[in-house]
Amino acid sequence: MRTAFITTLESLAGKNKNIFLLNGDLGFSVLEHFTKKFPRRAYNMGVAEANMMGVAAGLAMSGKTVFVYSIIPFVTSRVFEQVRNDIALQKANVKIVGVGSGLTYGPLGPTHHAIEDLAIMRALPNMIVVAPGDPKETAEATKAIVSIKGPVYLRIGKKGEPEVYRRTPRFSLGKGIVVKTGNDCAIITTGNMLYTGVIVFKKLQEKRLRARLIALHTVKPLDERIIKKAAKETRAIFTLEEHSIIGGLGSAVAEVLAENNINTHFRRFGIRDRFLPKTGSQDYLRSIHQLSPSAITRTIISDLSKK
Repeated sequence: MRTAFITTLESLAGKNKNIFLLNGDLGFSVLEHFTKKFPRRAYNMGVAEANMMGVAAGLAMSGKTVFVYSIIPFVTSRVFEQVRNDIALQKANVKIVGVGSGLTYGPLGPTHHAIEDLAIMRALPNMIVVAPGDPKETAEATKAIVSIKGPVYLRIGKKGEPEVYRRTPRFSLGKGIVVKTGNDCAIITTGNMLYTGVIVFKKLQEKRLRARLIALHTVKPLDERIIKKAAKETRAIFTLEEHSIIGGLGSAVAEVLAENNINTHFRRFGIRDRFLPKTGSQDYLRSIHQLSPSAITRTIISDLSKK
């Protein structure tokens, strides 16, 4: 995803001289080509993320479209006050790009696990929150957020996430994508769990269950229409995210169901409400949280059998 992001941004920057890119002393092997091509519009701000957000806000106030790039906890948790007061409150045209969604940085331990960021960022007024599910969605999301003014949080992975779409999807901020059709249940995914959703869809299909797979790449504003339609036309709704079950996609979908008095079977798949003081691969950590395709499939089949 990060390669799709920087390749797309470089193309856009070639046409728009107001695009700037700041990073917090990382992105090596990813950002160099952009930096060499646009040396006066790309800056390594060092390990000083709070200052980086202030500089980004200042550049935005002078008419620039500013992208800020770093590992997710460093551009959400560490700098929350600056993001809230300097960017969101001022409606500054800053695009915060958080890399390493969910458990991507599993080997570095819980300090680098990105499991609260959707909750943090969607709570901020004026902030648009986007979590694309594959490289094609990432490229389209990058184009889309450049075209609007105001603060955006873009959440991406870095582990060579597989492409889900054969063709470029019809992408629009705030509008979900029906990836697979079916009426037995709806699986609503966001971010880097989209491919897992595809695998689960296939496993359910082997059991003669047809799931509707929905990609909600925009967590805020949320596509309420696609959620309500799925609730009406399927037997159950399951949300799938590599994020805490509190405050992320699952919470957002639950709010829609509750506020519209929709009575349907509903379950959240995500990170349980606890820190995980373990290191290991992303797949290993997912398995601990029962986020493997097999574990998810078993739970869905069990739930549907009880209905």
